[in-house]
Amino acid sequence: MQHSHDTGLPFMKMHGLGNDFVIVDARAHSAAITPALAKGIGHRQFGVGFDQLAVIESGESDAHLVFYNADGSTSAACGNATRCIARFLMEETGKSELTLTTERGTLFARDAGNGLTSVNMGQPQLNWQEIPLSEEMDTLELPIEGAPTATGMGNPHCTFFVENAEAIPLEEFGARYEYHPLYPERTNVQVAQIIGTDHIRMRVWERGVGITLASGSSSCATAVAAARRGLTGRKVQIELDGGTIWIDWRDDGVWMTGPTRHVFSGTLTPEFLESLG
Repeated sequence: MQHSHDTGLPFMKMHGLGNDFVIVDARAHSAAITPALAKGIGHRQFGVGFDQLAVIESGESDAHLVFYNADGSTSAACGNATRCIARFLMEETGKSELTLTTERGTLFARDAGNGLTSVNMGQPQLNWQEIPLSEEMDTLELPIEGAPTATGMGNPHCTFFVENAEAIPLEEFGARYEYHPLYPERTNVQVAQIIGTDHIRMRVWERGVGITLASGSSSCATAVAAARRGLTGRKVQIELDGGTIWIDWRDDGVWMTGPTRHVFSGTLTPEFLESLG
C-alpha cells in the first residue's frame, strides 16, 4: 500500500450535535497521524477544521479508535466521535451492536432506533488519582471558587453548577480553568444549569479545543456530577448548544444516546500533507 503522502489521504467529516470530527479510516489507507498533521488538518482556515480527529484502526474488537484534539494533543475518550464512528461501522457491517476499544478501555455501542446511537462510556472515575488531580481531595466539591465537581471519563472534567449557563462568559471562563493547577493534564470545563430533576442545560469548553457545540464525555461527566450532588436522578436529558443528548448512568456504566451525521467525504491532497512534514 502506498504512503498517504503519495496518494492523498481519504477522510470523512462527521458531527454529533455540532461537535465536529475528521475521521480517518486507517484500516483501508495507511495513515501515520502525527501531532503536527492533526493540528494542520484541524485548522479551520488552512486545513479542514475539527473539534477532534479520530482514527479507525483494526483490532481484536470491531475497531480500535484513537483521538486527537485540534491542538495536536491526544485524548483517551471522545464520546460524540465514538457514536459517529459506531453509526458508520453499523451501516458498514449491518450489525446493531459493536465492541470498540480506545485508550479509555472497551466501549460498547448499539443502535438505539430512530437514527440514534448509544455508547456505553464506561464507569466514571471518581477518585482524585484516576481523574487525575494534583493532590488528594474530595472530588465532589473542589476547593475552587464555585465548588465545581471533578469527574474522569477517560479524560478529566470540571463541572460548575450555575444559575444561568447563558450568562457565563465561557471563552474567558473555560480558558481560565482548563489550566487550573489542580488538573495536571488540564481539564474540560462545563457550566451546567439544572432545569429539573431529569433536565440540564450545559455549555462546554474542551481542553485543547475551546468552546464546542457539544461534548459526549462532558455530558456524561456532568450527568454523573449532578447525580452525585443530588441535583438530578441518574437519567437526564442535556440541552447543548448543538442539540439534545440523553445520558443514563447505569450499573454497567454511563450510556450516552444521540444523533450523528456523516456530512461529506474527501481526500487530503499530497501537497497539503507534504506541507505539514
